[in-house]
Amino acid sequence: MHRTIPCYKPFSDKHLAGTAVAGATILILNGPNLNLLGVREPETYGRDTLADIEEACVERASVLGLAVEFRQSNQEGQIVDWIQEARENADGIIVNPAGYTTTSMAILDALLAADLPIIEVHLSNIHRRETFRQNSLVSRAATGVICGLGAQGYLLALEAMARLLEGDNE
Repeated sequence: MHRTIPCYKPFSDKHLAGTAVAGATILILNGPNLNLLGVREPETYGRDTLADIEEACVERASVLGLAVEFRQSNQEGQIVDWIQEARENADGIIVNPAGYTTTSMAILDALLAADLPIIEVHLSNIHRRETFRQNSLVSRAATGVICGLGAQGYLLALEAMARLLEGDNE
């Protein structure tokens, strides 16, 4: 049986015209090995490359009236630096911490200090994977978590972030 979730109202292309969220900058951070998307375990992570995901995010952000900065690093310290910079340069953070999800207290601490809305994204459903992948440290700092929807999770995170910045928490 198909069920419609009443709280989800997709944005129309005109929905954000003239709202306070227009022009907000969202930092989209990607952790280790995500530069190998499309070739690394495509049965788990999909065939979309990180460049494909970035292109889709830029396009969707434009429709939503948002600006995005899309970054990837295999270095934990670089990700921490970017999160700290976001305190001054961004209005929200979307993060796929990848291999740092379950291990990085440094990323968690930086996200907690950011004082911004944070949405954690995972391409795969971490709760259906190996036990060691199921405990996300980063979730403790996240406003919300999206997992298991592949590249579409990033687009849903952008819509959710737009709503959060707009003050629509319903």
